Amino acid sequence: MNLLSRAEEIVLLVLYKLKNNAYGVTIREQIFSDIKKYWSFRVIYKTLKKLVEKDYVGKIAGDPIAERGGRSKFYYRITNDGLKALMEIRSVHASLWDQVALQPQTGKK
Repeated sequence: MNLLSRAEEIVLLVLYKLKNNAYGVTIREQIFSDIKKYWSFRVIYKTLKKLVEKDYVGKIAGDPIAERGGRSKFYYRITNDGLKALMEIRSVHASLWDQVALQPQTGKK
């Protein structure tokens, strides 16, 4: 079993939510919307690169855009293997949290 890192899990979930509109800016905005923390583009693209290498994510070049100096925007989509990895990590989390009822600790550490 090769588990996802937390960053990989978050990015895959965001790609799943964004469907066909997942590129750098929308990914960053969705991450902020979901966890209320800004991630640098460096962290996002580093994580995407790892996921592409694992075949959990596909990278597709869009049409060149004049306002971007003729550069293409790259879109990212979760693959079937990526979806399977998400389902696996969800199952692991469920097993870990099963029968755990967290309660505030009393007294000193």
